[in-house]
Amino acid sequence: MITYALEPDLSATEFLALLAASTLAERRPVDQPQRISKMLAGSDLIVTARDAAGHLVGVARSVTDFAYCLYCSDLAVDRKVQGRGIGKALLRETVKAAPEVKTHLLLSAPGAMSFYEAAGYEAVGNCFIFHRGE
Repeated sequence: MITYALEPDLSATEFLALLAASTLAERRPVDQPQRISKMLAGSDLIVTARDAAGHLVGVARSVTDFAYCLYCSDLAVDRKVQGRGIGKALLRETVKAAPEVKTHLLLSAPGAMSFYEAAGYEAVGNCFIFHRGE
């Protein structure tokens, strides 16, 4: 049994542990806990998935104006429970939590493109990205 909830105060410790247990750690600054804390603090919407024992097994973290646009910046599911619909459920719960939002955006890892297409997201070719060097 998986329970989904809004958790605006999710701890950086739990989030870091989930990132390490998912495939997202390789693309996030897991060696910078202060940056992770800032990422959580700057989030407008955090939806979590917890198993029957209360362990965090999934997170969808988004920034949004709650009126028109939402950007899902992180979708992470523990490798041990991937393939059970938790990621898709986290996306559905995110949509439910922001009912007025018309446009939901995200950037996919190359290996996750088919997942997002199966979840009902449309791949578009008019996206631009700028990375500031570190």
